[in-house]
Amino acid sequence: MSVRNPKQTVLNPAIPLAVTILGGLHPGEIVLIQGSVPSEADRFQVDFTCGSSIKPRADVAFHFNPRFKKSQIVCNTLQHEQWGKEDIHYQMPFKKGAGFEIIILVEEDMYKVAVNGAHVLEYKHRVDLGKVDTLAVSGKVQIQAIGFIPSTNSAVSLAAVAKPGIQADAMLPESHDMSLPYRRKLMKGLSPGHTITIKGQIGVYSHSFAVNLHVKGSEDIALHLNPRLKTSVFARNSYLSQCWGPEETALASFPFLPGEYFEMIILCEAQQFKVAVNGTHQLSYKHRVQDLGCVDELEIMGDLQLLDVKLW
Repeated sequence: MSVRNPKQTVLNPAIPLAVTILGGLHPGEIVLIQGSVPSEADRFQVDFTCGSSIKPRADVAFHFNPRFKKSQIVCNTLQHEQWGKEDIHYQMPFKKGAGFEIIILVEEDMYKVAVNGAHVLEYKHRVDLGKVDTLAVSGKVQIQAIGFIPSTNSAVSLAAVAKPGIQADAMLPESHDMSLPYRRKLMKGLSPGHTITIKGQIGVYSHSFAVNLHVKGSEDIALHLNPRLKTSVFARNSYLSQCWGPEETALASFPFLPGEYFEMIILCEAQQFKVAVNGTHQLSYKHRVQDLGCVDELEIMGDLQLLDVKLW
């Protein structure tokens, strides 16, 4: 995980873990957790707690507890050493022996949780958010990175969390072929609110790769994203009427590194695309093709190993 402006990060911690959340939690913030589930795991838990006291046990504002034997996620709150009513979810997005990414959006009245790019659940606050100051992780789980991301960086990263009921890949025909060049049709074209998530691994000697959104019935490209590793340039452009337009390259810093994993999220808005990489907003690109419904194909090509693509 590479988050350019987190307020706090934790890398490869020992489990069990209890870490103080610097400055506490605030509405609009994101907690991003990347890890993996051992093949022998039966359960693990992520807890937002009010302190780290063991005896008496600190209140747990939000208890997130995947249980593999029953294939369910149990959420709850502990107050004065008494558990409340369990909130049980029967969607199990975690797999034994596989990696995962949990994104938790903190809102005024609830937590929203997405796993691997898809909305999973919501949990309304039972404890005042101002009392939460510790994140605890325990059970059979391995954690590679935890990032606490301020609300100023959160808008693009949380598209999956903020859209309950919309299934990932709702815009795409089913396919598990990640070979390059990668091409898939967008069944109903683009519209504001649609999101594309691309996960990949950049080779140690990679030169560049490209993500293109093609216009139906033509050679036009509505959005061309072109990270160039050798020159650390993240170029954006459109190809219209057999001609490239003015290239945009301004960026505070280059978010891709040779040999590193990345997650790119493209959010389509009414007037522009917004692009985030590894949880941090990078750029906005105003539409040069106004009829978004005619944008009907995603193409990915170049020097990378493509791991996953989701659209919703």
